[in-house]
Amino acid sequence: MRCDERNYIERLKKKKEDALEYIVDKYLGLVKGTVCKVLGPTYQSGEIEECINDVFLAVWNHANQFEGDGEDFKKWLYKITKYQAIDYYRKIGKRDEVSLEAESLAQGLSTEDQVVLQENKRELAAFIHTLQPIDQKIFAMKYFLGVKSDDIANQLGLTRTAVDNRVFRGKKKLAEQATMNR
Repeated sequence: MRCDERNYIERLKKKKEDALEYIVDKYLGLVKGTVCKVLGPTYQSGEIEECINDVFLAVWNHANQFEGDGEDFKKWLYKITKYQAIDYYRKIGKRDEVSLEAESLAQGLSTEDQVVLQENKRELAAFIHTLQPIDQKIFAMKYFLGVKSDDIANQLGLTRTAVDNRVFRGKKKLAEQATMNR
């Protein structure tokens, strides 16, 4: 069965990935516009992309809680987007306020904290190596080199939507692995 206007909500609740792709294709403009409206004043495009990915991850994780039709879904998605963007806005504000303090504290990490930090980095690297090679490359470019999604798409011959979808799925997989290891 192919995902379309009539069955995407039902398929999303059944965790069919084609439903998520359908939603990303259909509602990316709404989500991106809402996120940019809230986070626009911060001028941090990396945060905007992260927020958009987290919105779709939240939709995926909470799809079973949704009840209603297509119009209700659009309103539900808008609310999730709005509140996710507000959370990011607050987080950015707090981070900017404490950045000097955090920087000075980071230099004074205890040996135990430094070991834990290194262990977490190694664990994250191990998780990333479980992804498909193309996804590993995308994650490395995006999160370690700071390359924007549009540039990644151009370099790898993909569409930006494909890159964003791969980032979304990769983050979901990494979150599942991290949860299983705890």
